[in-house]
Amino acid sequence: MTVQQPGIGDWYRLRGSELFEVVAIDEVENTVEVQFFDGTLEEFELDDWQTQCASGAIRAAEPPEDWHGSVDVEPEDERSGSDPMQDDRALNASSTGGLDLFEYR
Repeated sequence: MTVQQPGIGDWYRLRGSELFEVVAIDEVENTVEVQFFDGTLEEFELDDWQTQCASGAIRAAEPPEDWHGSVDVEPEDERSGSDPMQDDRALNASSTGGLDLFEYR
């Protein structure tokens, strides 16, 4: 039986219930890092990954329709279209207030 190699962004089920996504593969260390739907991160040795796939403990799965459980995105952030990083940069840029940064004494 050929064991499917994991791919970043691929979704799987562990033991038929726990849904997770592959988020990183370290070919030097031979590890696969996954993030479960609840946000928990775990790392598998590639040999262990292949053994669990061959035994059926890990199976390919469709991504969930509502993937927000696995990431830290609030629904209002997604709807607003605002860029939180842009908002933070604006706050940081204005935090110097009335200081003259080029005044030398």
